[in-house]
Amino acid sequence: MKKKILKIPAAAGLAFGIFMVPGWSFFEMMIHYRGQKKLFKKKWFALSHIKNNHPRNKYEKEYEEGKAWCRQQTMQDRYIRSRDGLMLHAYYFPAEDAKRFVVLSHGYKGSGFGDFANIARFLHENHCNLLFIDQRCCGGSQGEYITFGAMEKYDVQKWTYFIAKRNEKKLPIYLFGESMGAATVLMASGLALPEEVKGIIADCGFRSMKGQVQDMAANWFHLKWIGLLLFRLDLFCAFFAGFRMKDADTADAMKKNKRPVLFFHGSGDTYVYPSNSEDNYKLCQAPKELVIIPGAKHISSAYENPELYRKKLLEFFERTW
Repeated sequence: MKKKILKIPAAAGLAFGIFMVPGWSFFEMMIHYRGQKKLFKKKWFALSHIKNNHPRNKYEKEYEEGKAWCRQQTMQDRYIRSRDGLMLHAYYFPAEDAKRFVVLSHGYKGSGFGDFANIARFLHENHCNLLFIDQRCCGGSQGEYITFGAMEKYDVQKWTYFIAKRNEKKLPIYLFGESMGAATVLMASGLALPEEVKGIIADCGFRSMKGQVQDMAANWFHLKWIGLLLFRLDLFCAFFAGFRMKDADTADAMKKNKRPVLFFHGSGDTYVYPSNSEDNYKLCQAPKELVIIPGAKHISSAYENPELYRKKLLEFFERTW
């Protein structure tokens, strides 16, 4: 009798473990960045959706030249402490006769020099002081977990106050994000920000972590029972990384934000579908503009139609001065 009683908890534990395994695999692949093994990262970055949507796929020369230009500049290291105790790093690159500050928020597992390789030089030559922030877990910033904007939005908020305290001329400040960095600045727009923050630029950002993971699970990995996968992933995020997927959502911020927003998205983006920016645009209660670049893949709008992209940026700066 005792042996049968003991077998029941053991079987239940085994069943629970098997049930949770898919969620743990997804958590390790997508959230636990510092803890990933090199082999696993190579498999992750070999996915066709990522390779096809990277600017290198069509614009390798322009991409590499832009990164090289960034690396050749003399930039200043800047540091802040996040609300959960992480040391966060950024590169600061002042411009002559500066007219504004631009905080550059890169995407998922990316870098400022990479994601903004095509547009950084143009911004700097048009009198923008640039702050290339390293998102938590990336570059010179500490951290183990990528939170899809749930915690990164507070990091962006702290960087804006860091700038505001040193902004003696009260120049306008803009938040410019790409991919996850775009979703992050949209989320940050719903927080208390310095009055000098005059506008938000969001290029190919997603609407929510839940929606983005759902799209990836269904369309990249062809997984079934996605609702159960998201439930398990959410549990691991809460237990290990200290956030819930609902915390990485732009909806509330878009309803609260009163600052103008310029949205960009490529019509050919299969990494973050254009419908995400369309949804964010509809939710946004502030002055707004949505620019869809025909044929552009993920974070490639500035490469696909540089003339239009740059024109829209300068117009946005002028009307939000």
